[in-house]
Amino acid sequence: MNQDYIKPDNWSIIEEGFDVNRVKSSESLFSLGNGAMGQRANFEEQYSGPTFQGSYIAGVYYPDKTRVGWWKNGYPEYFAKVLNAPNWIGINVIVNGEPLDLYTCKSVNHFRRELNMQEGWLSRSFTAILKNGLEVNVSAKRFLSLDLDELGAIQYKIIPTNGDAEITFQPYLDSGITNEDTNWDDKFWDTSSIVQNDCQAFIEAKTMKTDFYTCTYMESSFSINAKPITINPEVQAANNKVVYNYKGLIKQNQVFAIHKFGGYVVDSNHDKSELITVAKQNLEVAKAKGFDQLLEEQKASWAKIWEMADITIDGDVKAQQGIRFNIFQLNQTYLGKDARLNIGPKGFTGEKYGGSTYWDTEAYCIPFYMATKDQNVARTLLEYRYHHLDKAIENAEKLGFKNGAALYPMVTMNGEECHNEWEITFEEIHRNGAIAFAIFNYYRYTGDYSFIPEKGLEVLIGIARFWQQRATFSTNKNQYMILGVTGPNEYENNVNNNWYTNYLAQWCIEYALENISQVKKEYPSDYARIMDKVKLSDSELKDWKSVSDNMYYPYSEKHDIFLQQDGFLDKELITVSDLDKSQRPINQKWSWDRILRSPYIKQADVLQGFYFFEDQFDDETLERHFDFYEPFTVHESSLSPCVHSIQAAKLDRMDQAYTFYLRTSRLDLDDYNHEVHEGLHITSMAGTWMSIVEGFGGMRVSDNKLSFTTKIPEQWSAYSFKVNFRGKILKVNVSQAETNFELEANEAMDLLVNNKLITIAPNHLVTV
Repeated sequence: MNQDYIKPDNWSIIEEGFDVNRVKSSESLFSLGNGAMGQRANFEEQYSGPTFQGSYIAGVYYPDKTRVGWWKNGYPEYFAKVLNAPNWIGINVIVNGEPLDLYTCKSVNHFRRELNMQEGWLSRSFTAILKNGLEVNVSAKRFLSLDLDELGAIQYKIIPTNGDAEITFQPYLDSGITNEDTNWDDKFWDTSSIVQNDCQAFIEAKTMKTDFYTCTYMESSFSINAKPITINPEVQAANNKVVYNYKGLIKQNQVFAIHKFGGYVVDSNHDKSELITVAKQNLEVAKAKGFDQLLEEQKASWAKIWEMADITIDGDVKAQQGIRFNIFQLNQTYLGKDARLNIGPKGFTGEKYGGSTYWDTEAYCIPFYMATKDQNVARTLLEYRYHHLDKAIENAEKLGFKNGAALYPMVTMNGEECHNEWEITFEEIHRNGAIAFAIFNYYRYTGDYSFIPEKGLEVLIGIARFWQQRATFSTNKNQYMILGVTGPNEYENNVNNNWYTNYLAQWCIEYALENISQVKKEYPSDYARIMDKVKLSDSELKDWKSVSDNMYYPYSEKHDIFLQQDGFLDKELITVSDLDKSQRPINQKWSWDRILRSPYIKQADVLQGFYFFEDQFDDETLERHFDFYEPFTVHESSLSPCVHSIQAAKLDRMDQAYTFYLRTSRLDLDDYNHEVHEGLHITSMAGTWMSIVEGFGGMRVSDNKLSFTTKIPEQWSAYSFKVNFRGKILKVNVSQAETNFELEANEAMDLLVNNKLITIAPNHLVTV
């Protein structure tokens, strides 16, 4: 834990007291999103102190040319930047000629910020004394509509408390923004027009290179003491900015309020010639409904999400706050409405990493969306990869692979690789296996096999072809090896025979072979169509089988464990507990050379394999590997604590499981890795959900049935969650004394609970 200023609360993220040193962190933590757009929690009024201004539109990006000291064949030409979009939230406030700026005020008191997760809105209030001596009370509330996902709404109120004042609201649009993250300081946006129409304003701008056409828009209305007033604005327009000036003579203790509606319209959803027209229509809807009605609709939409997705925890407010924060941010980032989108690692909260799609989606996010929404959302995420299969084949071809071998990108926006760290982009090839595993996991959970003959088998074949070609036959060992890779532990680069990668490769080939046989038998027309397309021969299948049957796995007889990679035991094996705390986190304190020579593990690597394939190993084997590898793990990846929490719970190490759970659920809230100012760790938040449902709840799928082995930390009196399993909603409530199951369905469901079969009737409660 590196910060502790967020107030514990069951449903809200609350900050009290203004501190310039935590502004950037709070801008991340209090971020808003609705799946189509999002924004960091920047102040509406100007702020001259350190800040990270950021607004983002889903799917809009810029191909920032790769910056390296020298070029390597096959290197990606660009790194896809999540673009800082034109700013529509800005409302400068001028009081008696002086800008309201919390960085320069004489004092800021009673500062309070709240992100209400239950209802989906952000508020802020404070009392400030300006340098001119005037004191004002300010309150602001804003949200991004879930129902009208091109629209956001702001309510901003100011009260002069120690005298009358001339107050000017300056709502504005600004497309002259820059990215926090850029390689060459390129101009990302080209503004084509600024249009003013009474109280409405529109900026049309397109992205350079990628030509995304957008319209950023706004309209404002005003009141004094809740009574609507009309103010004729003065308009200032420049090349990239339009500012409206609304002046009011406000008496002491009067409430001067602005309601501002705004947002983005994009040509990916509308004809680019109609963007302003659509924006005007959105404003008409917003005005007709008004701020209060839109807010009530927002509350109702979030209530519907929480009805299915909520996890309750009794007796531990920080744990409760943590899981709801994670669930809230996941739903702000991705709702499954648009098949062209995916789940970026920072969502709408920052620009680090770039891209919108990582292997995190398949390994961590799909289970969350399958269980808390319905199988169609998860299937959409799988189809996203199917639609990028041709690009994955192109990615492999650039590296010399052939015959339809597919290498899915480490990072992508459109299926093309756009990550430019060699050791990650071209060595961390295990991501291919996560995509194949997600297809297996989807079928295992939903029972929907149709995806495989329709689309999934082509993906599996492309992946299997890659693994067969990537393997190298060692005449020395008479086995196949996979050389020069990076496993999930990114603190090891260019290693030979990473166990997790080798195991995944073997499994992917076997799974592809299994499904080729099944589709041939049960879906002959699909089989014929696919074989005509992929030209798969018997001799090629024989080559696959040879690799699969003869894969090499590094192993230590002394420790009776699989080695993370060849040579792991040659390192100086000093555990994390013996590492000076002043050296942590090592990724911020050590040179990369020193990290690579150390035994320290960034995240679950061998143990990631045990998480995916736990059915293939007994508990004693898991325990040996957990006891060996966890002491060397620094957990400096957001993806690390959740896997360790699940496995610690499986091994009945509940204190350890609880500690890991707190770390994953409050990773950003408590800033464990000193980096929350850069944005949140969105994809790992699904791992927090897994830590409870799969860890403490022990939920698995066994023989087409849900299976539970429930446990509960001693710090909790009870917890509950819901899952949607094959169209049936099951609620699980676990207390220190018992576990209750309740079924929302029209027909009974069989469950395995502690390896015993039970049957639950519809709308009945069963206690175990």
